[in-house]
Amino acid sequence: MRPRQATRLSKYLSLHLRHAPDQIGITLDAQGWTSVETLIAQAAAHGFPFTREELARVVADSDKRRFTLDGDRIRANQGHTVPVDLGLEFLAPPERLYHGTVDRFLPAIRTEGLRPMKRHAVHLSADPETATRVGARRGEPVVLTVRAGVLHRAGHRFQRSANGVWLTDSVPPEALEPLEPGPAPTAGGAAGDRSGS
Repeated sequence: MRPRQATRLSKYLSLHLRHAPDQIGITLDAQGWTSVETLIAQAAAHGFPFTREELARVVADSDKRRFTLDGDRIRANQGHTVPVDLGLEFLAPPERLYHGTVDRFLPAIRTEGLRPMKRHAVHLSADPETATRVGARRGEPVVLTVRAGVLHRAGHRFQRSANGVWLTDSVPPEALEPLEPGPAPTAGGAAGDRSGS
């Protein structure tokens, strides 16, 4: 499968396994799983054919590990806007987590902090490099640092998805370390859903 085809399939899977399963007539169970056979059949019926082998290759080769393929079922690892319970345990996070975003969202973030917006949770990265890549999808990236350890000790709960993304309900503005001036991305950072992570 060519890289462009793999990217198209990954985006198609993200759309229908995270946001719009009903558009192609598939159903996600309470934990977000759906049948591989049904997914392939319904995608073909809606003009987007692919094979099980192509599906397995996209899942295995995804650098962000967006999906889990478990025998005859598949699900997205996080980022849902439809109701699912991924069954993730609550964990103590590292002292610092990071969020990739862009300049246009900073005024709202400074006032309101990071909110999940349409998603179920705010997405945070374990390292600044990943957060930089997340922010770069929307433009010139800005990386925010989240004082995750402080939040956890204050009662905020954190989960980690199967692909290493940290999830929490919200991050108040006072838990964000100050931005450094200048056009370059600031070291450290939290990623909220305004960035599209």
